[in-house]
Parts: sequence; structure tokens; C-alpha cells
Amino acid sequence: MTRKQISIDTFTFKPMANWDGQGLLLTSGDWKTGHFNAMTVGWGSLGVMWGLPFVQVVVRPVRYTYQFMEKYDTFTVCAFPEAYAPALDLLGNKSGRDGDKISEAGLTPIASTRVAAPGYAQAVLILECRKIYWNDMEKANFLDPRLEKKYPGKDYHRMYYGEVLSIFGEDLYQA
Repeated sequence: MTRKQISIDTFTFKPMANWDGQGLLLTSGDWKTGHFNAMTVGWGSLGVMWGLPFVQVVVRPVRYTYQFMEKYDTFTVCAFPEAYAPALDLLGNKSGRDGDKISEAGLTPIASTRVAAPGYAQAVLILECRKIYWNDMEKANFLDPRLEKKYPGKDYHRMYYGEVLSIFGEDLYQA
């Protein structure tokens, strides 16, 4: 990989291609202790809130990663080349409760520079984030009836906002 550190001022990102296209990998936990889990996320956002650059991810309470997001203060969000689509599919559909799905997906966790959660050697983009806010989605707040249809099990997501502390990526993520 030819990742390099990217300033928030020169960072570029195509949200529809990444969030809704191939998906991104959310990882929370502690690389040093080996206690972490990852899941593919297809919903989220990037922007500025409270004057801070942020990544917002959503996790259903039934997901194993939810426990890690609750326990640890940091997380990473990573993008991968298209060749890793099968790996992201596996990581989005198989639970880490059932074994080492990260190794099964063929990914190599690596230490981050500013957070406990790992990045990945194969990633073309690594966003290192520190949690700054969370909130639970509530049915009563859905203004469009299509949204409720996304929750047949009534397992509404928890939204996590993370301040972006570091960005490492390939040239396509830099203006």
C-alpha cells in the first residue's frame, strides 16, 4: 500500500461510492491486546459537527461490534480496493462471536497511530476516530414511513460520532 498521512484540509471522499457502494470496515477495540472486532458498514456520514471533523457510524445492538463500540473510546473506519469486496461481505455477514472472521477474510490488522483500534495493511484509507457522541434512533422520530421498514425486528441503530484524529490514505483521497 502507498498510504500516507492526509490533512483534513486536503482530504477528499466520495460518500455515495464508499458508504452505499462497496461499504467500509468499522473496527473497535484494542490492537495491542488483540481484543477487537470489525463489521462492514454501509450507512454513515462524514462532515463537521461542533467545529470538529467527524465520522458517524451506526451499529445495531444485536451486533457483536456493538459491545466493542460501547467498551472502547476509539474506532477506525477503513476503505479497501474492490478486490476485497468478498472480504467485506464476509465481515458484514458473519459474527466475530463465532471465530476469527478477520483472519478468515484475509485481512492483516495493523497498529493505528493515535487510537487503540487497528487499521489494516490492505486498506487504501484509514480514518482513526475518537468517540465524542452517541444517540439511539427512535421510531417516533422517523418522518418517512420507508425508514421503519428497515427495522422489522425493531432493533434500531445506535449512532456514534467520532472525531477524526488521523487520516491515512492513497493519493485518490487527497485533493
